[in-house]
Amino acid sequence: MRWLATFLICNLPVPALAHPHVFIDTGLEFIVDEAGNLTHVRVTWAYDEFYSLLVLEDMRLDQDADGILTAAEEEFLAGFDAQWVEGYNGDLVIRVGDEIVPLSGPLEPSATTEDARIVTTHLRAIEGDPVPASAASIKAFDESFYTAYEVNRPVVVSGASACDIERTDPDIDAELAQMQAFLLSLDADFDLEENDIPLVGEKFATEIRLSCPST
Repeated sequence: MRWLATFLICNLPVPALAHPHVFIDTGLEFIVDEAGNLTHVRVTWAYDEFYSLLVLEDMRLDQDADGILTAAEEEFLAGFDAQWVEGYNGDLVIRVGDEIVPLSGPLEPSATTEDARIVTTHLRAIEGDPVPASAASIKAFDESFYTAYEVNRPVVVSGASACDIERTDPDIDAELAQMQAFLLSLDADFDLEENDIPLVGEKFATEIRLSCPST
């Protein structure tokens, strides 16, 4: 996904450099009950090297710069990215049809490092009515595309039901062509404060669907 940052930098008119600033490799664990309902999603975020360095330096962790945290440092770091403002969806959207499924805030946060990159996990609980796992569409994305999510870590299902995982990756070429056509249509003096830039994050998001037997 990092190629998209270069594309946006080269094609967006100044000052509209709305390219990603943080890159996150994402993993998902879907927890399904005996009835085939999705009950929880455990999310893994592996931050890019530069952002990880900034966070570790700001929090004065890994002072020996070996890329490995002590148990005490991991405990201190856990939850640093789980202090969410009201209304933030955690960059995870689950839909059943046109309806967005309500999710809890982040639970059971953890943190460690891998090859000097911060890797965190948190759990989201499905709230409200039961959600048949096979009816759900799941996407991890930041609609503003400040953060770029790429689902390239494990995607697994755990729990009572055995489910198949289907993923649909975006048509990058088609989306880039549409974006480029839009950018070329903008005037050089395009005023961002008076005009809305289309939110592009979801267009570049991988969609995950589950196929689970129900009882």
